Amino acid sequence: MEKCMINKILVANRGEIAVRIIRACREMGIKTVAVYSTADREALHTQLADEAVCIGPADSAGSYLNMERILSATILTKADAIHPGFGFLSENSKFAAMCRKCNIIFIGPDAEIIEKLGNKSEARKTMVNAGVPVTPGTTEPVYDAKKGLEIADEMGYPVMIKASSGGGGRGMRMADSHDEFVVNFNTAQSESVAAFGDNTMYIEKYIQSPRHVEFQILADKYGNVIHLGERDCSIQRNHQKMIEESPCIAINEELRRKMGETAVKAAKAAHYENAGTIEFLLDSSGEFYFMEMNTRIQVEHPVTEMVTGFDLIKEQIKIAAGEKLSYTQEDVVISGHAMECRINAEDPSKKFRPSPGKIERVHFPGGNGVRIESAIYQGYVIPPNYDSMICKVIVHDKNREAAIQKMISVLGELVIEGVQTNIDFQFDLISNERFCEGKINTHFIKDVYGL
Repeated sequence: MEKCMINKILVANRGEIAVRIIRACREMGIKTVAVYSTADREALHTQLADEAVCIGPADSAGSYLNMERILSATILTKADAIHPGFGFLSENSKFAAMCRKCNIIFIGPDAEIIEKLGNKSEARKTMVNAGVPVTPGTTEPVYDAKKGLEIADEMGYPVMIKASSGGGGRGMRMADSHDEFVVNFNTAQSESVAAFGDNTMYIEKYIQSPRHVEFQILADKYGNVIHLGERDCSIQRNHQKMIEESPCIAINEELRRKMGETAVKAAKAAHYENAGTIEFLLDSSGEFYFMEMNTRIQVEHPVTEMVTGFDLIKEQIKIAAGEKLSYTQEDVVISGHAMECRINAEDPSKKFRPSPGKIERVHFPGGNGVRIESAIYQGYVIPPNYDSMICKVIVHDKNREAAIQKMISVLGELVIEGVQTNIDFQFDLISNERFCEGKINTHFIKDVYGL
């Protein structure tokens, strides 16, 4: 059992990430509090935690996004800290500031850092000043389509129109030409206002057929920063990642060193602390550009854990408790190859429409180098109110070819009945000849499946 000055953590999340955090806390001898909505009364995380508190209705706005209720539950249960997981309030600077005011440890960076890096325009400025390569684009916010059109015409097409507060593919549109710019700008801006209450946009040059490569960062309160290698997250549908792997086969040792050092430089420039991810676009010539920084744990963090042996959740907690990093960059060794497939309750034949409902039967595969992260069980009813991801399948083996074969075997054995899932679609993806050869980029699914 590992000792830590934090005695009790409230997990401000649900699903598999809440379960993952509770398990890490158990191993560290830390008590946990689960919060849940009325739709999640029977959820696994409520059963695994030491205490569980209902914080509101099924609607996220009244429960998992309700800062006051979550803080009240934390004070009521006398928890020392809050772990936000990913999504919901994990990158909300106001929430991090409120935690500080209430003398509750927020397991993540300070509110000011979240604010600075969450605003894409500000993040770009920070990186430019630090000498980190960024995609050519606007340095000042753009608020109207007419002004944006002038900039795009001058920059040259194609361009990406992005919401300053965006994430998860929302508030993001590509414009191939002068003629389609205004419509796409207005659509992206409307999405941004609806999702984030923010009409601030920026425009950047569109990088043709890039890979999406991100570096995992750990940083303590004393200025020590290390990276834990990269993840290739190029397999995406509508900017939502589906398969992630580490290491990226398009990167040699020299480029890995260069990108890793750049990622560390970027984190230091932002005075970053805790776990975070520096995201790059990598073009076919080996040039890379800063895209954004995620100030939270990522869905795909197990991939890095499998190739490094680090437990990122435990490291997050230790850093938040004021401990120094117990590792140096030299201690980080990438071993073998890991891969993750996201399993969603959705129907690929109906444009990936969410498929909530009762799990009639479930069978999770096992074996050496197989890891399943999930919060579902037989008889569990998937509510319609939240993200459709229900399971992550992670494999590890000596090289990429062996990892692919293992994933094919695991997906072939995985059974989830009662709802529609994307298991077969993932199986098809992972078996695709082009994927197996590593000839992938962010357009792979669009090019191969027309999606």
